[in-house]
Amino acid sequence: MMLRTALSFERPAELQATTPPEARGLQRDEVRLMVSTPEGHAHTVFQRLDEHLRPGDLLVVNRSATIPASLPATAALGAFRLNLSTCYGGGLWLAEPRWSAGRPGPLPLERGETIAVAGTQATTVGPHPGLPRLWFVRLDAAVERLMWRMGSPIRYGYVDTAYPLAMYQTIFARQAGSAEMPSAGRPFTRRVLERLAARGVEFASIVLHTGVSSLEVENERVEEHPMYAEPFQVPAATADAVNRARQSGRRVIAVGTTVVRALETAWDGCKVRSAQGFTSIFIHPDRGVQTVDGLISGFHDPLASHLAMLYAVVGEESVRSAYAEAVRQRYLWHEFGDSHLLLRR
Repeated sequence: MMLRTALSFERPAELQATTPPEARGLQRDEVRLMVSTPEGHAHTVFQRLDEHLRPGDLLVVNRSATIPASLPATAALGAFRLNLSTCYGGGLWLAEPRWSAGRPGPLPLERGETIAVAGTQATTVGPHPGLPRLWFVRLDAAVERLMWRMGSPIRYGYVDTAYPLAMYQTIFARQAGSAEMPSAGRPFTRRVLERLAARGVEFASIVLHTGVSSLEVENERVEEHPMYAEPFQVPAATADAVNRARQSGRRVIAVGTTVVRALETAWDGCKVRSAQGFTSIFIHPDRGVQTVDGLISGFHDPLASHLAMLYAVVGEESVRSAYAEAVRQRYLWHEFGDSHLLLRR
């Protein structure tokens, strides 16, 4: 059992990246990279990632592309933004209503309420049973078409400027569906990929359409934290590549927490199988991780559920040491921030 306090640490607010690296005069692959291994921590830049990987390592990436999921909406209570999260088919979406002007607190919606979204109508179904800030809504089919004209990327308060959707895409993006960018892939560039290929690093891919960010863990027992289902696909070729790497003793490294979720969902107890559908798996130390030897990720907030996954991959002590070092070295957090390679061997 892990208690909520195990996910707590101090991080100064000024370490939140408020702009993309391009707006700070950097190329995507010029963000800083911390490398954490059982031997300690090293500091470099992302474009030199290849120097910290081995020939034969398998990187698994997420090919999901970000959608302009934040839509203008109006209800009896006034104007707000409806941040679409996850589509379950038949016009049913999980979404997060947020006040337009940064007004604090939840929106007091009612079940069965008609709201205007992007100039069309939608109906609230009810809140998510475990995450009441999220609502199920039924959208008119036109909304999904209008999203590409009237929507914008989801943006949180620490990013003070609106940036175009291209800033929220990764080089791997092929299949539209993520409400928020699978941001671990953002620092990858053609230059980085060429260096990795020359090093003998191999690639495979999954698709997992990530929804809106989870709030901090509120349950005292971490493993009781509720999750919502996200759509994913692990192709047969990827399952085969992961299984071959594991059988030959090579490392499998996930590019992002989304990849870990997809692979762990496809694990049958002996190997990874091709799979698709929805996953609501919550990865924490008591559950463990069977499919990866490390991951590339951004830096996660205090009490974030993703920290429990990092603990499961490389151990709580290693992550706590790394995050203390990241704060000391002034690494930047969030989707436009710096990068972290965590390896358990």
